[in-house]
Order: sequence, then structure tokens, then C-alpha cells
Amino acid sequence: MNDTTRFGPAAQAHARMSVTGLRDRYARTRARSLDLAQPLSAEDCCAQSMPDASPVKWHLAHTTWFFETFILESHEPDFRPFMPAFRVLFNSYYNGVGEKHPRPQRGLLTRPPLRDVLLYRMQVDERMQVLFDRLGENESFRMLAELGINHEEQHQELILTDVKHLLWANPLRPAYCDAPVDAVRAAGPMGWIGFEAGLVQVGHEGSSFCFDNEMPRHAEYLQAYSLGSRLVTNGEYLRFVDGGGYRDPNLWLSEGWDWVQANQVQHPIYWERNGEQWQEFTLAGLRPLNPDRPAVHIAYYEDDAYARWAGARLPTEAEWENAAAASGLQQMLGEAWQWTRSSYAAYPGFHPATGAIGEYNGKFMVNQYVLRGGSCATPEGHSRATYRNFFPATARWQFSGVRLARDGSATLLG
Repeated sequence: MNDTTRFGPAAQAHARMSVTGLRDRYARTRARSLDLAQPLSAEDCCAQSMPDASPVKWHLAHTTWFFETFILESHEPDFRPFMPAFRVLFNSYYNGVGEKHPRPQRGLLTRPPLRDVLLYRMQVDERMQVLFDRLGENESFRMLAELGINHEEQHQELILTDVKHLLWANPLRPAYCDAPVDAVRAAGPMGWIGFEAGLVQVGHEGSSFCFDNEMPRHAEYLQAYSLGSRLVTNGEYLRFVDGGGYRDPNLWLSEGWDWVQANQVQHPIYWERNGEQWQEFTLAGLRPLNPDRPAVHIAYYEDDAYARWAGARLPTEAEWENAAAASGLQQMLGEAWQWTRSSYAAYPGFHPATGAIGEYNGKFMVNQYVLRGGSCATPEGHSRATYRNFFPATARWQFSGVRLARDGSATLLG
């Protein structure tokens, strides 16, 4: 997941949240990051499998850097950094903060060792507790603390997706964790849930936390449309693979076909054929491909080609958000990120915040597509119907799946 930091109209919510509640949420979030790293060795935590991914050690340090840089530095009377070099080493892309270590080279940072990063986390947490005691009722502090918590939750998802890619790149295909093969209920036929044409409201409202790219709330006119009642399954996507979907240029956008040819893409990234059987690499290692599970790790180009092959299309993000509260739709939140055909752009009236903390969203609103819904790797309670994730069309290492759409509002079974 990309960092999409800046708070929305959460200040009012902070005034109602107790100091104890905010402190406890901070502690739980920080502890969960360490829990995610617990199954890994120091070597696992230092490695980087591709430029788009980051080492676990870097995630643990960067989320701590955020609290140190944007809260401790501005709120401690006698601020001193834990280590001055960390300001550059663990800066992501905040140009307003200063220099940063190149993203593709994060895996070269064998020093500082993991133990120093863990000590860094511990010291910053202790200093944050002092601020909770002293500034717990301060609105600026509370807003930044809430922002930092949500920022760390984003990196918790990235820890899982980046570790999965790292372990898959190892020819031994080691597992991140042990997990039983759980039974999955048969998916059943795809239903189509229809929505009439009309003016709808899109974007975040209320006093709860949101990122700035979810605002302002505004009106959009939608033509009549239908959404698939569930996500596309592995079994359905396998028919696309076996039916020659990756060999038919008529199904692909021009850039998508060039990408398929240049990279010899023939199936989803974590699928492998073992004789006549298909397997899928998971966080629990290689497992037989379950035909009833949602197909995931699908790039936008693949998603779009599958939709065309299936006689459908991808939804717009406004269609998806409008439908999110409807009955009959399954797997909208928490199963897989769902590509939309909407380019990632500003809502009408959007204005980024001033200063470094406002850099995250506005400057990334180009050459990317919006995804909705959250995934199985998204921390519980982190996502919502208005949440806008975004990636380039070739991104495959995230838990991204396929939600189909059609023109017209007829409700029928496919």
C-alpha cells in the first residue's frame, strides 16, 4: 500500500477520544508491527526483493521515524534525535524534510542492525508516552498521533505484502507462518446487483479519521450500472488462463500487451504449475490452488483483460463507493483490494496541506489507478468505503483482486 498521509476532519473526533484511548491504540499498533516481524530472522528483515518493496527493518524504522520527525521534533522542548543519520536513512519521500536514501537501495542498509532499530522504537515509544502525559489534550498532538497510527497501519500491510514477495523470490519457497488449510465454501454463481442512474454523493463525511484524498465530499452523476455480487475466484480466473487469455492481444490494452510480452506474463504472479496441478504461493507457503478463493495479486492490466474476456468491465470508483452499502454484495471490504478503472486524481476542491506532511497525496495523482475495499492483509478497522488506495497498472504484489461491472441496472445471475 502507498503511504497516503494527511488527516481529514478528524480533529473533532480527537476531542472526544480519551487520552487513555489514544494512548492504548498507539501501544496496540506499535506492538502489532513487532508481532508481524516476530516470525522473521534478522536476515529476513534486512532483505529487499524488488524496488517497490522495502525490508521489514526499514518499515519498523520508518514508522518510528514518522513519530520522531513529525511529533517529537515539534513537541519536545529539548528535542534530540535518536541518531542524526536516521533522518536520511528512513525518510521515505518527504522532500520537505530533506535528503533521503534511494528507495531501491534500502536492502543495502545492513547497518544499523535490527537490534538498533528495535532500540530506536523502544526509545521513541518511551518519549511518546511522556508527551501523552503532557499533551494528551493538545489538539495538534492528538491529530498527529492519530495520523501516525494510521500511517503505521498502512506499513503493517506493506510488511506482509513485501515479506510475501521476498519469500516467493527464494527458490526454497519458505513460509512466513504455519497455517492450516481451511475449508472454503463454494463460491456459487456470480450475481449482478443493479443500480439506477442518478446523482450520488462521493467522499468522506463526518468527524472520523480519513486521509485528505478522500475529501471533499461531492456529487457525481452515474449512469445505470451493475456490479458483480462477489469477487472473481481462482477457478474463474484459471479458465481465462487456460483459455488463452494471456495469448490474445485483442483482450489487452496496448501498454498491457507490451507488458505481457516484455515480461512473459502467463498467469498471476504467485501461481505455479506442478504437472497437471496448479499451486499458489501464500504466506503459509505453496498450497494447492483453491478454486473458490478470490483471485488475488492481479495487476490492473490483467484485471482489465479478464473483465473484457468475461464480457464485462471494471467499475469506476464512484460506482464502487455508491454500491458499497448495498445488500447482496459480498467481499466488498477486507478480502482483496479491487481495481477500478478510475485514474487516481484529486476530487473537486481538493487542496493538499502545506508543508512536508502534505506531500503524500497530491504529488502522486498521476499515472496510477484507484483501488477500493481493503484486503486480508489490511489491519482490522483501517479501511472504509471511502478509502482510496492507488498503484500503477503493473502492480501485482498487493492483494488485489477482480470486481466486475456492467452497464445497465438489470439484476440477474451470470
